[in-house]
Amino acid sequence: MQSLLVEKNDRVLTVTLNRPDSLNSFDESMLTGLIEALEEAGGNQEIRAIVIRGAGRSFSAGGDVKTMGSATSAQVYEHIGILNSCIKAIKTIEKPVIAAVHGFAAGAGFNLALACDLIIASESSQFALSFSKVGLISDGGGSYFLPRLIGPHLAKEFFFTGEPVSARRMYELGVINRLVPADSLEEKTNELASTLASGPSKAYGMMKKMIDRSFTTTLDEILEQERITQTLMISTEDHAEGVSAFKEKRTPSFTGY
Repeated sequence: MQSLLVEKNDRVLTVTLNRPDSLNSFDESMLTGLIEALEEAGGNQEIRAIVIRGAGRSFSAGGDVKTMGSATSAQVYEHIGILNSCIKAIKTIEKPVIAAVHGFAAGAGFNLALACDLIIASESSQFALSFSKVGLISDGGGSYFLPRLIGPHLAKEFFFTGEPVSARRMYELGVINRLVPADSLEEKTNELASTLASGPSKAYGMMKKMIDRSFTTTLDEILEQERITQTLMISTEDHAEGVSAFKEKRTPSFTGY
């Protein structure tokens, strides 16, 4: 069985974590496949939005507990290096990436979702930073992403206790963008992805880069970056189309150029 399924539908690339018997825990082929899929999508103008989802009962349990305790330090170092490359591929691709979460998103599986630009989740899903349960720290960027979303005190609580947190609470904390009934998760995810895939892709890519950089840069630097980028954006076909559509009182038809 392939541990990763990749499907292109119109302008949306859907990547499915496909190890349902182990709750889509990560293995090397899954992570390297995800990196390759994102790299290919980054260079494909036809793909304008990406969805990451899980097969079976859950989004992802993160690290495979069955292999823990048997791996050497060198193997762990190598594995987390691949995981890090996967997280960075999600963050650097200049296209919207949506995590569609059902069941459990635990450990590095939760952190993979946090790395995405948007999270849509079923009302019955749960999130857990379960590293402390096995005497480990976070990997996959959770120590970076979560404190920026909810502050250090709550982040420490979630990391220290490792207890599952409901999707409802994560939604109320602003970690999840949209909360939907479990039986409509696929439909609502496809609607959101289709909407983004029809939008101004270049503008989305620039927005993503600047918003992510805003946590580690100054106001002066952001203002200057906005000034330079906007100067470039006015020459895009999407800007011209957006202006024409506004004047003509119609919906714009963006091409991503």
